[in-house]
Amino acid sequence: MPYMPSVQDHGNIEVWSEIGVIFLMFVLGLEFSLKKIASMGMRPVVATSLTMISMIGVGATMGQLMGWSNFDSLFLGGILSISSTTIIYKALDDLGWLSRRFAQEVFSVLILEDILGILLMILLSTVAATTNAATGGGSSLLTSLTSLAVFLVLWFVVGIYVVPYFLKKNRKIINSEILLVVSIGLCFGLVVLAAQAGFSAAFGAFVMGSILAETIEAERIEKLVNPVRDLFGAVFFVSVGMLVDPAVLAAYWLPIVLISLALFVGMAFFGTLSFVIAGHPLQRAMQCSFSLTQIGEFSFIIATLGQSLGVTSSHLYPIVVAVSIVTTFLAPYIIRSAQPAYLFIERFLPEAWQARTADRPVAEDSAIASIAATTSAALTPEGDAVTPVGEAIVAAAPTLTMGKAALTFVRAIFLQTLVYTILSATIIGLSFSAFLPVLRHIPPTHFVGNALAGLGTLFVIAPLLRPIVARKNRSRAAQVLRTSLWGRNFFGIVYVLRWALATYLVFYVLEYLSPFAWYYHLPLAFGIMMLVANSRWVKYQSIKAERRFAHNLRQREVVAQQKSSKEYGFARRLSARDVHFARLVVPPLSQWAGRSLANLDFSSNDGVMVAAIIRQDMRINAPDGHMCIFPGDELEVIGDDTSLDTFAQRMAIEVEYLIEDDGRDHSLHLRRIVARSTSTLLPCTVAESGIRDVHRCMLVGVEDDSGSVELAEASRVLHPHDVLWVVGEERQLRALEASLKGGAPTQTKHTTPSNS
Repeated sequence: MPYMPSVQDHGNIEVWSEIGVIFLMFVLGLEFSLKKIASMGMRPVVATSLTMISMIGVGATMGQLMGWSNFDSLFLGGILSISSTTIIYKALDDLGWLSRRFAQEVFSVLILEDILGILLMILLSTVAATTNAATGGGSSLLTSLTSLAVFLVLWFVVGIYVVPYFLKKNRKIINSEILLVVSIGLCFGLVVLAAQAGFSAAFGAFVMGSILAETIEAERIEKLVNPVRDLFGAVFFVSVGMLVDPAVLAAYWLPIVLISLALFVGMAFFGTLSFVIAGHPLQRAMQCSFSLTQIGEFSFIIATLGQSLGVTSSHLYPIVVAVSIVTTFLAPYIIRSAQPAYLFIERFLPEAWQARTADRPVAEDSAIASIAATTSAALTPEGDAVTPVGEAIVAAAPTLTMGKAALTFVRAIFLQTLVYTILSATIIGLSFSAFLPVLRHIPPTHFVGNALAGLGTLFVIAPLLRPIVARKNRSRAAQVLRTSLWGRNFFGIVYVLRWALATYLVFYVLEYLSPFAWYYHLPLAFGIMMLVANSRWVKYQSIKAERRFAHNLRQREVVAQQKSSKEYGFARRLSARDVHFARLVVPPLSQWAGRSLANLDFSSNDGVMVAAIIRQDMRINAPDGHMCIFPGDELEVIGDDTSLDTFAQRMAIEVEYLIEDDGRDHSLHLRRIVARSTSTLLPCTVAESGIRDVHRCMLVGVEDDSGSVELAEASRVLHPHDVLWVVGEERQLRALEASLKGGAPTQTKHTTPSNS
């Protein structure tokens, strides 16, 4: 296009854009928590899953109808399935609806969408890579997913074991600056490793964020990283705009309009249906779905991913940006239209249908809470061994059938066997690739290096091999299996397979390093495993490692429990009665500062109750009427939508405005004023003079005959002809001067007193 500047260096812009994506995904990982997802219950999970699947179908169908390629259509579906957290939060904030109940449901869905978006990116990358491969598409997909699982398990386990321990040991010397640098360094370190392993940089940043999210420094890290995220997030959005060719937008205006309409209509219909299926009433379902009709940062990332993989057309990226701009501008109006649309539809709904779409509890919610509590308790070591998750689940059940016992036993050992096998294989590979070449240079022969490498490797992996063969063998599920012939056979088969796996790992080390035949290595490997399984030192090291991992995984939860009690069941019971929690921050200049809850009387004035006050690291549950609130306090308030809206509006209005807001000069001046005998104020004491209360000035002191200034106490009597030194604003000093001189104010030269 003429008269439009063009971009000369696309490479630099793409690099800055990728850095922005890294920080966005890193902060997203900091907000991620499996426990937080479990506490949401099944409603957000069901609503998010159905909505994303539906919108992927809508996008793919639109692409096919417009004659686009299969990959363009597939990526368009992924783009439309994820809403913009940033845009939606800002829109609800501008409308003053953040405290409404449906807004909390929307944010739960947005969190899940972002997490599923990471998985969607990986799946799209894998599908694109396997499709572009010449042969072996199915096996290549399986290999990619397997390597993804190995990478995820490896770095999550290693990260949870190492990073919190490192931060805890160095907490005294790590200030905010060092913590910020260390966090960003860890982030980019895993980004490099993820890129070397063939995964996206965004995935590596998300994994490191999720690792740091389990540390007690998570909230502090998030506060430190947020400004950096905002900076590079802005760079990301600017780079997105710079990579868009305006000529392409003009040429593809019709697809932009059609895709925008498909997004609005598809989300309004399928989103509402998904929320209703999840158990929400129709009104709230429409409010939630109408709030999710905006796409943003994640959609840009998916579009960029398609371009970098070379599977999407060049016009898809600018079209996505244009659709995002359209939906951003229309976001407030669409969110507002949810209530009128519901009232319109309600007139045509039979009463039976209205009753069916009323708010109803979801049975799985209590199950999720129960499983979350059971898993949390199972992670705590008891006695000489770590209490396994499987045993806790078995203990929760009064009786176990043989089938359930077998399923519980396999489920209990599968994940830990997988984790320990991955860790052992990684250590073996690292030893052979990094240390063995160095050790082979030790004289006199390379066999000495092989022996040292083998002994060192077996010594390190021994605490990892023992749990593969010994863990869960005395659990309740295992005891139930031993009560029948079928159960004993099943237990024996699983036991032999576990021994075979652990023995093979030792056998592989011997076979790789030893020049002898395999039939010597096999019994030697079995003998080494017998020593490992019966060694008390290895058992102690294994239990010690598991305890540290369990402690690191739960330390943030333990700290949170020390500060506050659980509210899960209480919040659930309230949610069934259109009453819910909202967290509001007292403004810095609030007129409520320093006043007690009894004096403010929120329950009578606004119809809300303050359930807790969060002041820095202190949490005050169920505060009494004598408790005062201060600026910066976070109030956890209970009420319905109307009461919470009224309360939030009053909190925002009742603030002390700064005096500079009226446009006048409020700077302070020091003035020397001589009181005359014609003054009607004198004689009187300083307290009775009204200098502070009436004229809003401050008396610094009274000048004596020698020129020194003596500080004036409130009880001092002022007389005519006294020389007063006063501080105040210019117009207030003029008024005071007129009162002290008994006439109109005069210009007085500003001087500086000499202090005695």
